[in-house]
Amino acid sequence: MMNSSVTEFILLGLTQDPVKQKAVFGVFLIFYLATLSGNFLIVVTIKTSRTLGSPMYFFLFYLSFADACFSTTTAPRLIVDALAQKKTISYNECMTQVFAAHFFGCMEILVLILMAFDRYVAICKPLRYTTIMSRHVCSVLVILAWVGSCIHSSAQVFLALRLPFCGPNVIDHYFCDLQPLLKLACMDTYMINLLVVSNSGAICTVSFIILLISYVVILYSLRNHSAEGRRKALSTCTSHFIVVVLFFGPCIFMYTRPPTTFPIDKMVAVFYTIGTPLLNPLIYTLRNVEVKNAMKKLWCSKA
Repeated sequence: MMNSSVTEFILLGLTQDPVKQKAVFGVFLIFYLATLSGNFLIVVTIKTSRTLGSPMYFFLFYLSFADACFSTTTAPRLIVDALAQKKTISYNECMTQVFAAHFFGCMEILVLILMAFDRYVAICKPLRYTTIMSRHVCSVLVILAWVGSCIHSSAQVFLALRLPFCGPNVIDHYFCDLQPLLKLACMDTYMINLLVVSNSGAICTVSFIILLISYVVILYSLRNHSAEGRRKALSTCTSHFIVVVLFFGPCIFMYTRPPTTFPIDKMVAVFYTIGTPLLNPLIYTLRNVEVKNAMKKLWCSKA
């Protein structure tokens, strides 16, 4: 499978400036630890709380889990490499990183769609909500999301393994992804890039459109609700929508274009690989009274 003379790659990281590298180490270590603790807190709260049993929290549990794993695929390497003299990554590690980043990234996208579907049923079909969104249905939907993510990331790795590398091995990025790898391949990557765009690009764009439509339908149907019901539904949907825009904006920018890389790419990638997993727990907890109350109970009972 591997028709390549390259056994390892060199990751340039975010910057080559030693002073800035120390800043990258400090800032991203704090970001990463905050991401892990925030998402871990949500996972533990939902698992132990009796009040957070609804499907929305069942999906939020998996979103937080995917967030923690997604940032773990890229952040530790970025943090360690900021201080390392030799920023090398082996060919196999690189392929594993491509798989993991796309697996958990896709998982996050699919769970966001499930959360939008859950809000749609809750607001537009309230009387049938409990029968449609039964625990069994939710479990099946999450399993389908895992399977879908696996198919997507396997396709990405399959494309990456097909790339022949015959010399240049410096990746101008802080993690292995198909876009920077395509630049190093010694072959015409036009077709493979088309496949990347039709796989990653289509998933991002189609998912974003589905989510936008679902929120428009939800907002439209809210006009029949009471003022209190409207306020509560709007609050939940707004937090979901903020997360969706923050995640999909950068994703669509990265994966729906010809095989060119821009200097801004790394900053855009930081935004969705490290920024979004950090912001998600903040957005969902600060805007959600039920989660805040459940967390207070959890920590007061521990104290």
